[in-house]
Amino acid sequence: MNFDLTEEQRLWQKTVHEFVAKEVQPKARDVDVSGEFNWEATRKMGPLGMLGLNIPEEYGGAGVDAVSAAIALEELGWGCGSTALAIAAHNGLGTPPIVMFGSEELKQKWLPRVANGKNKLAALALTEPGAGSDLQGGVTTKAVKNGNEWVINGTKMWCTNASIAEYIITLVRTDLTTGGSRSLSMLLVLTDSPGLKSGPAEKKMGLHGSPTHAVTYENVRVPLENLIGKEGRGLHQTLATLDGGRIGIGAISVGLAQAAFEYAVNYARERVAFGKPIAEQQAIQWMLAEAATEIEIARTMIYKAAWLKEQGRNYNKEAAMGKMFATEMAERVCRNAIQIHGGYGYSSEYPVERIYRDARLMTIGEGTSEIQRLVIARHVLAEE
Repeated sequence: MNFDLTEEQRLWQKTVHEFVAKEVQPKARDVDVSGEFNWEATRKMGPLGMLGLNIPEEYGGAGVDAVSAAIALEELGWGCGSTALAIAAHNGLGTPPIVMFGSEELKQKWLPRVANGKNKLAALALTEPGAGSDLQGGVTTKAVKNGNEWVINGTKMWCTNASIAEYIITLVRTDLTTGGSRSLSMLLVLTDSPGLKSGPAEKKMGLHGSPTHAVTYENVRVPLENLIGKEGRGLHQTLATLDGGRIGIGAISVGLAQAAFEYAVNYARERVAFGKPIAEQQAIQWMLAEAATEIEIARTMIYKAAWLKEQGRNYNKEAAMGKMFATEMAERVCRNAIQIHGGYGYSSEYPVERIYRDARLMTIGEGTSEIQRLVIARHVLAEE
């Protein structure tokens, strides 16, 4: 790996990799088949700090640097896409709004609870049935003040972790008159709130062990103090959260690609055709060479974006670049891993089939590749 990791980061990488190899990867196929979230491994992640990657130590988290957080998610992606996505949504979407914008009371009350591994996780609800990437204009879920409470009504879609979360941070419209960029706010909503209902888990192409749900809010009441940050700053807070989340999705994609690549290399060495291992065939060698190169590039891009984040510098463009390239790279690498396996690659008996299905979402979730290209182009055109 060309990226110059510190000794502490290398030790962290080794620790997480060994944990994932023991607790996560061996159960990846069962998780995919059963659709059951891997709670057993997740409980053990709390003491390791993997459920509080972005949470400061004073609130019960690990408070690791941004590169170390990316390393953890990459290793989880290597082990199991389903588990990785749920943990990424927890660390990258469900906790950062509180860490970055929440009141001291919310930080002390909720961050230790979701970081220790003894309780449920965290979730973020943004997308709605009638709107995907259009957050500013597409959010119709509304919250109205009534005494010392907010009353929420609306519907959210594709909420990762909804059924395994302590709370769902929900993007709502609090200004029903202007409809501008300052009309949205974030509210912390407990999942056991009366009127909050999660629909059945979505039946997805992959990532079966990462629960995704539609969520409806019917006169759900939450205290006024559950407002995250300032009223009307929800869009700004969401965009800031998504920048970090893109690094996480990119890191998972690198892990998925790395796993598929390793399976392809091992198979190519063992499979004999026309009297010799297929690894000696130029067509196979070229696919492996391209995969190794693209994985290295993607990993470096993701680590660079994470490093910029850690330095407190603007990383919006780099996160978009890394997310776009890593997710599209993973799809190519997983596709070719199946090709190298031949007919066996299409069988669920071999892990590359599952990994390919899991990787397919990554170019869609947390901003499609098309949205990433828009973000990148706007930065490029604004640069002098």
